[in-house]
Amino acid sequence: MQALPHAWGLQEEDAMHTQVAQQAETTVTRRRLLAFVGWGSFAAFWGSIVLATARFFFPRILYEPSPRFEAGKPADYQVGEVSTHFKAAQRVWMIRNADGLYALIAICTHLGCTPNWFASEERFKCPCHGSNFLLDGTNVAGPAPVPLYRAVIALELDGNILVDKSQRENQPGKRDRPPFFLPLPEAGRAAA
Repeated sequence: MQALPHAWGLQEEDAMHTQVAQQAETTVTRRRLLAFVGWGSFAAFWGSIVLATARFFFPRILYEPSPRFEAGKPADYQVGEVSTHFKAAQRVWMIRNADGLYALIAICTHLGCTPNWFASEERFKCPCHGSNFLLDGTNVAGPAPVPLYRAVIALELDGNILVDKSQRENQPGKRDRPPFFLPLPEAGRAAA
């Protein structure tokens, strides 16, 4: 019976030794911490390389409306009128004068804001920095360095007006001739 307390003590000693060993294994040493940080950084680096490579196969695409659009028939526009019908969708004003029709691109040449048409003053005014443009797009006030651009405009065989914003011009003289200006007879002259 005396062997029993001694065996009991050994079991107790083994249990304590096991607990101390487990605690020693679970404590974080400097070596373990540096190994963990090093391997974690290595895994993060290669993970980011893999993600960047995977992202490369799915390019970012900006879906914009086509720069070419149909703008109705010449009869839809009155002489002296600035049509703002396409301003929201295409950022274009359609303007008809006594000689013909042209499409003025509604993008300020200063910083790209969208100017507004003020019929009472017969001017386009940019709300961002105060640039002013005349009916033909000439810059007259504000920081805009050059006139507004005109888009290519053409009359299709079916009588519809085709506007192409991918081709633009703002130099006086060039912009007042085809393809940036569509000559049209006045309603009175056409009937005569």
